[in-house]
Amino acid sequence: MTQDSARPRPLAVAPQTELAGLRWVLTDIDDTLTSDGRLPAAAYAALEALDDAGIAVVPVTGRPAGWCDAIARHWPVAGVVGENGALWYALDRGARRMLRWQAQPEAERRLRRARLEALAEAAMAAVPGSAIAADQPFRLFDMAIDFCEDAGPLGLDAAEAIARVFRAGGAEAKVSSIHVNAWIGAWDKRAGIEALFAARFGDFAALAPRIAFVGDSLNDAPLFAAVPCSVGVANVAPFLAGMTTPPAYITRAEGGAGFAEFADALLKARGAVPEETAA
Repeated sequence: MTQDSARPRPLAVAPQTELAGLRWVLTDIDDTLTSDGRLPAAAYAALEALDDAGIAVVPVTGRPAGWCDAIARHWPVAGVVGENGALWYALDRGARRMLRWQAQPEAERRLRRARLEALAEAAMAAVPGSAIAADQPFRLFDMAIDFCEDAGPLGLDAAEAIARVFRAGGAEAKVSSIHVNAWIGAWDKRAGIEALFAARFGDFAALAPRIAFVGDSLNDAPLFAAVPCSVGVANVAPFLAGMTTPPAYITRAEGGAGFAEFADALLKARGAVPEETAA
């Protein structure tokens, strides 16, 4: 499917050969793997089923470095891209060694921290009811302002107002379903996953027809645009109007149930399409 400004089509119409040819699944976490802030058993079982089938799963998230280390160690995943592309972690299980990469030299990261913190204070003053995200102590590169996790909920207009303060101060800012993430540097989720693929799997652009991405919000747009098989879980619908490139497909179910729906469709397609045809 060629992606444009059209609305996504139901996942049910995705060609079996397209799904069967997939070898990597990239996925957002919050409100894509999770539902109401929790990781449901069905979503985790889907991760395990994909891993058992030889499909490499890589979460691509706005969540912090500390969480990414734990996820890379304990989940059935091939790596994790965190803080909206600022870093990736991948556990070499055979060598019992965590591989790490970051987009910005450590000295530069430290120099920019004070400026980000000042912008965060200005953003919260401009939008009463917003707050520093509870996971901020585990972050390295960005500031996360909560508008819909423990704070609020304040709505997307408030989130955009927060983002504008950061952008006016020269920072990048992306709106997720729960936080506004801001950083000073030239990266996004796509840049982070390209760095991981270059180090671990091969050229991302060349492999794109064999990669799926599943997401739910505005900060997922760079990856919706990057692969032909992009999938929004049903709760992406409120964000579609603000996306230049929406996902190609949309699930019936929301959150973790939607991810499980996609995984089930992929695995059934692999069974229905001979391996040589899928490849």
